[in-house]
Amino acid sequence: MSGIKLSICIPTYNREAYLRNSLTYCENNYRFDFPFEVVICDNASTDGTQQVVEEFISRGLPIRYYKREANAGAAANVTSALRLGKGEYLIYLADDDILIADAVADTIRYLDNNPEVTCAHAPWFLYDEVAKTDIMKFYNVEEDRKFPHGSFGDVFQFLCERHIFPEIAIYRASTLRSAWVPREFCFYPFPFLAHFLDQGAVTFLQRPFYRSIANSAIERDRPQEGTNDVMTSWDRYRGGLEYFLYTGVRRGALTLTPETRLIYDDMCRIFTLNRMAVAFRFWAVRKNFIKAYELYIRIMWGGMLDHPEIREFRERLPLMVAIQTLVSEVNSAIGIDTLLLAGFTEIAVLEDLMRELGLNEKVRVTAELGDSALDSTAVFVSVNRDREYFVALGYLPNLVFHEHDLARHIIM
Repeated sequence: MSGIKLSICIPTYNREAYLRNSLTYCENNYRFDFPFEVVICDNASTDGTQQVVEEFISRGLPIRYYKREANAGAAANVTSALRLGKGEYLIYLADDDILIADAVADTIRYLDNNPEVTCAHAPWFLYDEVAKTDIMKFYNVEEDRKFPHGSFGDVFQFLCERHIFPEIAIYRASTLRSAWVPREFCFYPFPFLAHFLDQGAVTFLQRPFYRSIANSAIERDRPQEGTNDVMTSWDRYRGGLEYFLYTGVRRGALTLTPETRLIYDDMCRIFTLNRMAVAFRFWAVRKNFIKAYELYIRIMWGGMLDHPEIREFRERLPLMVAIQTLVSEVNSAIGIDTLLLAGFTEIAVLEDLMRELGLNEKVRVTAELGDSALDSTAVFVSVNRDREYFVALGYLPNLVFHEHDLARHIIM
């Protein structure tokens, strides 16, 4: 045995400023009454990551540092960080997030006192590092819940009722070793949880021990991989739930009949639709209303006719989709450098809206007829009969648009 109680496992790549920030928290805030280590797996960084790590090692932070010769991808680097940990327990820490040290220590004590528990999950805070405040918890657990070995049905019900993503946990290393995790078509936290439940009890604790930094002091509007998952990965979420259920069935913990299959399928469907609704909001906030509308259709077809994530966008969505469709068509057509607005009065307002929705800055907007070449100009008319007029003048027929062309298939 190594004598190390906890391994804090940090994969990183070319993020020296974030890693310095994370290790500063580690150095100043993490006070444990047991031996711990920080395992850093560097995916062949070309910035100053190694120098940052060496600086903290020189000051006595218990770091073991590994650097690849070539980038192997994020999944391999996460796996590496967990596999290389020597601790009795392991926790993943993103290089731009932080732990709540006293809550981590409490969780370790819980695991020491409950040796049948293979992993301890907890909700996590979204954290504003600038304001030094917690924004919200990602999910809620009203009281600590321990689920016995193999209790797949109860855990699945628990996940679906509270819309839980079991991403943040402290793992018992002896169990982690055999918890192989698919990562492509099945969102890994659900299969991971299935593998731990297949080996022992699992616990969901009420108190968070992790802060995911949503507003960073390093860079306020940095992109976050978790956000990208929310916006695109709903089928992987469903795949993860189905993997969990399949494991339970094959282990004899769940009875599968035509009736129970329908029940489980419906629970997976509802879970997935709720994730689509969150994705809808994210796309709408990013002003990609075309993608948001595609998700809207699927959510409506799924039966969630008045989902709260959609309400604030519903009234303006048709107009935004129509205008953004125009913008997309104009941007896509090779050689089009002018957009003629015919019959509109609020030209500046309309141009501002189109620019906001992505109209290429190289496309000139004008209301003046005849000041640009016909075959390099798209036309947007306010009156449908004017379309034939502009086509007769020689403008390209499929680049003369009326609102009806853009909006007729936007069905709310």
